[in-house]
Amino acid sequence: MSQPKLLINTHKLNLIIKRFALQLIEMHGDFSQSAIIGLQPRGVNLAKKLADFITEIQPENSLKYGELDHTFFRDDIGRGEIFMPKKSNINFSTENLNIILVDDVLYTGRSVRASIDALMSFGRPKQVELMVLVDRRFQRELPISPNYVGVVVDSRSTGEHVKVEWTDEQQQVWLLSKKE
Repeated sequence: MSQPKLLINTHKLNLIIKRFALQLIEMHGDFSQSAIIGLQPRGVNLAKKLADFITEIQPENSLKYGELDHTFFRDDIGRGEIFMPKKSNINFSTENLNIILVDDVLYTGRSVRASIDALMSFGRPKQVELMVLVDRRFQRELPISPNYVGVVVDSRSTGEHVKVEWTDEQQQVWLLSKKE
């Protein structure tokens, strides 16, 4: 059994969020044609923190923010596991907008695929980008690749998993073996 590996601590997370914010400002300007959407449940924390930081450094922006649940668009509904849906909160049309989907960990790509399907219920975006805190790039089952990445984990073992701990005081991301 391998030792837990700390991938991201609170300080590093804050640096990643600042980098993400600056990249998005560079690419999307005043956000008049863009929106940030956090994926329920765990992408919302990162998306909120990111949107708050963008507004702090660019208070005049036109940033639209939403939260999206993809539960009923999953391809594994009814296969034994019980899913508890969260509330989607998107109070604008995504029609012809540049959408930045934000999630904590990109693993197989299935949640992102389901999220894109769910997103279409709110309009047809002009473009969809993906931002993830952790990319487990050798575990992909679908051809999905992020546009913005905090850290990359080259774990080839299915016995490992990423654990994101998010409290008001501290945020940490760990790479753990299956037993932990």
